[in-house]
Amino acid sequence: MVAGIALLAFYGAARIHGTVASAQALREFDEERAAATGTPPADGDAPAQQQPDLSTGAEPDQSLWGKTRIEAYRASFETQIGAPSGVLAIPKIALRVPIFEGTDDVTLNRGVGRIEGTAAVGAAGNVGIAGHRDGFFRGLKDIVVGDAIEVQSHGGDVRYSVTQILIVEPDDVYVLDPTGEATLTLVTCYPFYFVGSAPQRYIVKAAAQ
Repeated sequence: MVAGIALLAFYGAARIHGTVASAQALREFDEERAAATGTPPADGDAPAQQQPDLSTGAEPDQSLWGKTRIEAYRASFETQIGAPSGVLAIPKIALRVPIFEGTDDVTLNRGVGRIEGTAAVGAAGNVGIAGHRDGFFRGLKDIVVGDAIEVQSHGGDVRYSVTQILIVEPDDVYVLDPTGEATLTLVTCYPFYFVGSAPQRYIVKAAAQ
């Protein structure tokens, strides 16, 4: 019994650390950007439900997440990764998530990741961002053409409007081709509730407004 209580205490401490660290990443990004631009943190830019409650260490909304993904999200805080290069906000699905560099397992369990070889966050061109279908990007299933997306970076904000939704094969990498205008490509696996390794990719394309 003593061992069980000790394990529960360890799990609880790890969970609290993870949730606070997740909210902390968003808060630090907001503070660093405010310092760089001389403007106050944009706490009011997104709906209230998107803002983590830092006083309680609130987790992101995981009501649609898979059980395994929730466990992987919590476990990701055992590994140190770099600071986010930006924040992705989608008001319709109440999502505000840090964007990290790369698409390795830990990165995509912690947040979403900029796909290597695509435009930098906040830069002109085609910015590719990947996320898990049973985690942060589960809500993409409810996105439609015309919905608003915002990418916040230290260089400023870019507001996009969804122009196209595609279902493609994994080797259809043309969706990440460079563009002359500011565009955004969100990538996740499909079908959303497929058991096992999903065979296709769900693509949300958006253009800067």
